[in-house]
Amino acid sequence: MKKFFAMALASVMALSMVACGNSNSGSANSEAGLKIAIVSSPSGVDDGSFNQDIYNGVLKFIDENPGATVTPIREESGDSAAAVAAVADVVAEYDVIVCNGFQFSGVGDVAKDNPNTKFILIDAWPAVEGTELAADAPLSNIYAAYYAEQESGFYAGMAAALSTTSGKVAVVNGIAYPSNVNYQYGFECGVKYANETEGLNVEVVELASYAGTDVTGANVGGNYVGNFNDEATGKVLGNALIAEGVDIIFVAAGNSGNGVFTAVKEADGVMVIGCDVDQYDDGVNGDKNIVLTSGLKLMHDTVYNALNTVKDGSYAGANVTLNASTGSTGYVSAAERCQLSADAIAKIDAAEAKLKAGEIVPAANFNGITPETFEVK
Repeated sequence: MKKFFAMALASVMALSMVACGNSNSGSANSEAGLKIAIVSSPSGVDDGSFNQDIYNGVLKFIDENPGATVTPIREESGDSAAAVAAVADVVAEYDVIVCNGFQFSGVGDVAKDNPNTKFILIDAWPAVEGTELAADAPLSNIYAAYYAEQESGFYAGMAAALSTTSGKVAVVNGIAYPSNVNYQYGFECGVKYANETEGLNVEVVELASYAGTDVTGANVGGNYVGNFNDEATGKVLGNALIAEGVDIIFVAAGNSGNGVFTAVKEADGVMVIGCDVDQYDDGVNGDKNIVLTSGLKLMHDTVYNALNTVKDGSYAGANVTLNASTGSTGYVSAAERCQLSADAIAKIDAAEAKLKAGEIVPAANFNGITPETFEVK
């Protein structure tokens, strides 16, 4: 994956140099093609996970539309106000701006002031003057997508519980934004489901000193690095969990998660579960691989499809939630890309069918269910 990214990035950056400094053409169908900016968190578009998957959707569009250009912009602080300011600084220069993450929800105000620029917002719905817009009240120039990350987290939790030998598993997150809390809660529900349906007694290990606080100020527990671009702390946290006997860690922490990967590679008998994308290639460790499987959130499809609507003139603002029923969540089960047993895959697939049917509803940050109140059916 990273090899593909490096090759693609070189060609795209060459293209994007042409775009820099020009004013917004205002026409999606001009000869020059779409001018696209992608504004990411501090971990950047080569983080091997969240940002890179979104970027790959842009790259796929450009590959099919070589007149289009993209400029990656890294917002260095991760602060919400700074994220919105980074978008406002460049809004006049592009036809489309892709915004990666919950910290960009405030671009609603920027979008209202720049109706000719189209936005693709991932992991948030836009807020205007600090208030998030309802699903039925989108802005006409923002296509915004939330995801049911709790579903992919649920699969990861089942995979961990069905595969652990120590009986202790954990999830490491970046910042307690809703998407990360969804992953955490889903993971905990997946472990609980496997425990109750398979007669297991797997423990989800949480370190109190790394507990997360969500956007409402509530303590959600878990293991949070506090940043998406802090490999050093990620490694410290990974080592602390390994010292507690954890042998499978679900990693949903952006570039901070690379530190967890390093800790696991230096340990013995420990594995990780990747997040957002298939991270199997990142798990290579000598003649072994530390990746058990990966929880998927198919953001590249969302972005690619949205860009095509801009191209063909059918783009419309919307606030959507994407889930298993739209093919937007899942996990890696291909034999050459995971190390799950056939029995574990069969059990996760059976649970996935129940989830799609609405028979299993994992906890999420704001769906009124917690891991403690989640009911196993």
